[in-house]
Amino acid sequence: MELDAEAFEQLVVDELDLLPDDMVDGLENVVFVVEDRPEDGSLDLLGLYEGTALTERDRYGFGEMPDRIVLYREPLLAVAETEEELRDEIHVTLVHEIAHFYGIDDDRLHDLGWA
Repeated sequence: MELDAEAFEQLVVDELDLLPDDMVDGLENVVFVVEDRPEDGSLDLLGLYEGTALTERDRYGFGEMPDRIVLYREPLLAVAETEEELRDEIHVTLVHEIAHFYGIDDDRLHDLGWA
């Protein structure tokens, strides 16, 4: 599937808007970023959480760099054949990476069906 960067970013915004309020209301000092590919150039990674999970913070305050949730456009496009599949993959990737912000690890996400 092909989609330019602007249209892809709009899909990400649309999917963020569809997430439950109780999931996104607690996201403090987090930015969402779209990049073409991970640094290694692979198509294996759909998204990434960069930061310190809430469960691991002892002090967090003014002046801290924001955590980042990155979605990788080309890998997500590679796993989807239709726009509906792409929206689903973006949604799952957002939930997965937001869960890492809240301190939920991959094993637990797998148990919950989000990995």
